[in-house]
Amino acid sequence: MSRPIHREESASIDRLAIRYIREAAQHGLYEIRGMGAKRAVPSFDDLVFLTASASRYPLEGYREKCESKTVLGTRYAKKPIELEIPITIAGMSFGALSANVKEALGRAATAMGTSTTTGDGGMTSEERQSSKTLVYQCLPSRYGFNPDDLRKADAIEMVLGQGAKPGGGGMLLGQKVSPRVAKMRTLPEGIDQRSACRHPDWTGPDDLKIKLEELREITDWQVPIYVKMGATRVRDDVKLAVKAGADVVVIDGMQGGTAATQQVFIEHTGIPTLAALPLAVEALDDMNVVGEVQLIISGGIRTGADVAKALALGADAVAIGQGVLVALGCNHDSYVQDGANIDATEDYAKLGTAPGYCHHCHTGQCPVGITTQDSVLERRLTPDVGAERLKNYLQVLNMELTTLARACGKSNVHHLEPEDLVALTVEAAAMAKVPLAGTDWIPGRRDP
Repeated sequence: MSRPIHREESASIDRLAIRYIREAAQHGLYEIRGMGAKRAVPSFDDLVFLTASASRYPLEGYREKCESKTVLGTRYAKKPIELEIPITIAGMSFGALSANVKEALGRAATAMGTSTTTGDGGMTSEERQSSKTLVYQCLPSRYGFNPDDLRKADAIEMVLGQGAKPGGGGMLLGQKVSPRVAKMRTLPEGIDQRSACRHPDWTGPDDLKIKLEELREITDWQVPIYVKMGATRVRDDVKLAVKAGADVVVIDGMQGGTAATQQVFIEHTGIPTLAALPLAVEALDDMNVVGEVQLIISGGIRTGADVAKALALGADAVAIGQGVLVALGCNHDSYVQDGANIDATEDYAKLGTAPGYCHHCHTGQCPVGITTQDSVLERRLTPDVGAERLKNYLQVLNMELTTLARACGKSNVHHLEPEDLVALTVEAAAMAKVPLAGTDWIPGRRDP
């Protein structure tokens, strides 16, 4: 009697690998999608706080204040940015997002006393009018770059790379290049836009220094200049950005999202945010500029606990993108129209997906009206509704942040420190450079 055939899946050629190979063989094209990495990597979830008890005392939440004010750009700028919370909104372009969404971002950020960021493709009037504090991005594409708009900004962010696609340029597929987007970016309507992967007028840190000085001259040294990079060779990159004259360094880990890029970038380039943050802090310490040059970390920040852990590891602030989109209604099963909730599941089905699984930002067919330029779809998210949702989300993040800080005995969220953390896994302990829980062992630094 023959033995039954066991239906065991191969560890290396599993269902996902088989599907990838078959689609590559059939179409001869790589996959493009939006959002961030789907693979599991060590994250802030692998850290926990050592809150106060007998050896330290906690602060009373209803009686004792915990400050969250944050100042960015103190190195050279005549007018540093002063924020009420250390949670900023990352760069997401008009083109990737609708004009309604950009206005909602500005309204929510203003209500919470924080900043929002233009993204690629220039500044919209809605965004500037609704945002009290607006950071203007200068990307390799230079799409929509306007010196007059630059002078209206409260800070400038020189973007060298993103966590979702370090070493790669941005994408905006033709279905999202509407007449207004095309005019702002000086592009033909309906044609795919692929941005350059590096700035056209420099090839290294000496050229970067010249470019930053040009930006300072055009803004009369008034506003801070950030340098944003995807998390790869973090130590060297941070040191070069500091040497070039950055006021603020932004490091975007591999969990960072995007409107559209090759999946091979999203899943297989860069290092996790948890690993990148301590490297950036070490680089600033090596350059003796901790406190002088501020550090913003981004990539997979979702909760107030994530924010608190990032600050404890040495960040001055965080930037969030995907969390913002989800707060607005991304991957929700319905949208609000005329005060009623309208079912959107059929629209997800047309994209071949379902609420909770959608990463189809690049198609321009967003069922809830966020990542679209379609005149019908974009009405599914009004600025009023979006701003209220996002304000509530940011408020919760800051409440959770200050709650954890008080529990650690801190009267200021910026007093959180690595000593307040331990790791639950050896990998997280090694990356975050904090002890493994229950020990004083930091892998790679001390013997067990």
